[in-house]
Parts: sequence; C-alpha cells; structure tokens
Amino acid sequence: MSSPESPPSRISGILNLLLKLIVSGGLLAYLVIQTDLSTFTAAVRDKVLERLHNDGAEVRLHDLYAEGFNPVMSAHEHEIYLDETQNQIGHEAYIADLQWCDTLIFVYPTWWYGLPAMLKGWLDRVLVPGIAFLMPQAENETIRPGMTHITRLGVLTTCGASRLLTWFVGAPGRRTLMRGIGVILARRRRTAFAAHYLMDSSSDASRAVHLAKVHKQMDRFLRGKIVNEETTA
Repeated sequence: MSSPESPPSRISGILNLLLKLIVSGGLLAYLVIQTDLSTFTAAVRDKVLERLHNDGAEVRLHDLYAEGFNPVMSAHEHEIYLDETQNQIGHEAYIADLQWCDTLIFVYPTWWYGLPAMLKGWLDRVLVPGIAFLMPQAENETIRPGMTHITRLGVLTTCGASRLLTWFVGAPGRRTLMRGIGVILARRRRTAFAAHYLMDSSSDASRAVHLAKVHKQMDRFLRGKIVNEETTA
C-alpha cells in the first residue's frame, strides 16, 4: 500500500497542507503543499518555490490548517451544491485566487495511492459548479470546463509504495488531478508530473536525484515543455 513518507524515517503526526498562489510576471501558480518541514515533500516544495522566486514571483499563501479549513462537506453544502448563487459562500478567497491564476501546481504526499483527505475535501468544497465546471444544459450532455484560463497544470508527489504497485492499483491520485482536473482547464495546456516512489526506503542519494529532476522539470515546465519524471529509491 502507499504509505505516508517522512525520510529518513517515517514521522507520525498531523498532515499539514498549504495552498499557495504565486505570480511571476504573466505566470501564476497555485500550489498545495505540506507544511511539516521534516518531510521530503517540504523539500520538493522549496525547490519549486526557489525556481519560481528566481523568476521574481510574488507569493500568496493559504494554509488550510492554520485557516481552519474543514474538508468535510456538510449536509447543507450538499443541498446547495448545484445552486450557483450559494455554493461559493465561505470559499470566496480560494475561488478568487483560482479565477486569478493561470498555472495550477499541486505538491503533496500520496496516501493510500490517492489524495490526502484535506486536499480531496478542498476539491469537493471549492471546485463547485459554476466555477470549476459548468453543469449540463440538456439531456445526455456532460459537464463543460469552467477554468479554461488555466493553461498549466503541475503535479508533484511522493509515494510510499513502489511505482509498479501504484500503477497496478491505478494511480488514483495522479488520475484525479492530471485527468479529472485537467479536463476542466484549457484544452491546450502544459502539464508536468513528478513522483518519488518507495519513500519509506528512500536514500539521501535518491532524494537528491529527485530534487534535481524537480528543478529541471520546473525549468522546462515554465518554458512550455511537457515533463514527466518518476524516481524510485
């Protein structure tokens, strides 16, 4: 199974995630990142931020835990989910940032092959109809993209499981973001994916190699190239 990572050894504790919004000239980037500085995810985050700051980026930060974000959708929210006059209430700041950015980057640790509960809950409660996607208007129609102003999508993660096992299960976390989120963004979008597998048995060398790949990936990603990097301990 895919387990939480905390090199050099597993670290217990609360999973902390951040949402960051970054602008660099015409480039805006929205990040979801882990705040526990003792984990490798934080190192990946720092590498991403370093690359963006080198471009003179301005950073806007949303710390979901510090802000007391609740990932659980309430019964009332479920009732008003399709009501576009009400479904944004309470999430205006996040939605404003999503409507402002043109690059969306997620940096997070994989849990049970998928997204951490905090991140999944954020998707459920913030990416609502009328914002993230448009509901069907006729019988047999499907949803339509609502965030076509976002032209770049990056996903950087770490996994306790091996690459083979993750793919055997179906890599639901990657699919949710790269495909599920991807289809509601610009049709012609730039994408990037990077994962370090076997984090629980990773080494200093494997982590260093992956950070170097992240740096290279960000450099190419920001210049319009599609990049996919995967590292195994």
